[in-house]
Amino acid sequence: MRLIQNMSTIAESTEAEIPDQNRVIKIAVIGGSGVGKTALVVRFLTRRFIGDYERNAGKLYSREIQVDGEQVTVQVQDTPGAEMTDNGMSLPDHVSCSVQWADAVVLVYSVTDRGSFDLIRQLHQLVVRAGGAGVPPVVLLANKADLLHLRRVDSQQGPLLAGSLGCSSYEVSASEDYNQVHEAFHRLCCQLAKQPGPPVTPAAEKKRSPLIPRPKSPNMQDLKRRFKQVLSAKVRTATLV
Repeated sequence: MRLIQNMSTIAESTEAEIPDQNRVIKIAVIGGSGVGKTALVVRFLTRRFIGDYERNAGKLYSREIQVDGEQVTVQVQDTPGAEMTDNGMSLPDHVSCSVQWADAVVLVYSVTDRGSFDLIRQLHQLVVRAGGAGVPPVVLLANKADLLHLRRVDSQQGPLLAGSLGCSSYEVSASEDYNQVHEAFHRLCCQLAKQPGPPVTPAAEKKRSPLIPRPKSPNMQDLKRRFKQVLSAKVRTATLV
C-alpha cells in the first residue's frame, strides 16, 4: 500500500506510479469522530488492524487491486471526523472537496455512538449537494459491531436508514473481521469498475487537482512503526500475564 504524502500534488504523485492502463477508482470515507474510519481503510487495504491511531488529519491511501480480473488502482481518502455542535454540524472544509473529488462515498458510523448515526443524514445531504446532477454511489458502513455490550444503534436501523437514502448498507467490525470490511469496499469497487468513463489524461488531472486542496499525511514508515509498537505492547502484556 502506498500512502500519498501531499494530497495537493496528487496528480504529480500518481502519474509516474500508476500504470497508464490502470483505471483509478477514488473513494472518500466520511463520518463522525472516533467511528473507526482509518481502521476500516487500513483493514481493507492491508488486512491489518492496528487499533490505535493518531487524530486523523486527512490521508490518501493508494493500492492496486484486482476487480473482476482487471488491475485497478484504488485511492481511498480518509477524512477528519464531523461533529455535532450547538450550531449544527461542524465539518472541515476539505471534506467537501474530498466528496467532489471522489467517484464514490462511504458513510461511516459506530453502533456504539448514537450521535454518529444521527449525523449520517446530514452527511448524505452534503454528498448530494456536492454531487450536483451526478450524485456518486454511496455505501453506509456501521462499524464496531463486535462491541455488543456498548451498542447504541439497533442492527435494523442501519438498513432502514440506507433504504430511505437509496444506498446499500453493511454492519462490520474492523477489529474482528477482515472479510466483512473487504466485501463492503470490494463490492463498491466492482460497481465503479463497471461504470463507463473516459480516461483522465495527465493534463486534465493536473488542471483539476489544484481545486481540491488536501492536507499532508504521515509517511508509510510511521504507519509501520505504530503497527510494530502495538505488536510489542501485546507481547509485553502476554508476558506479564
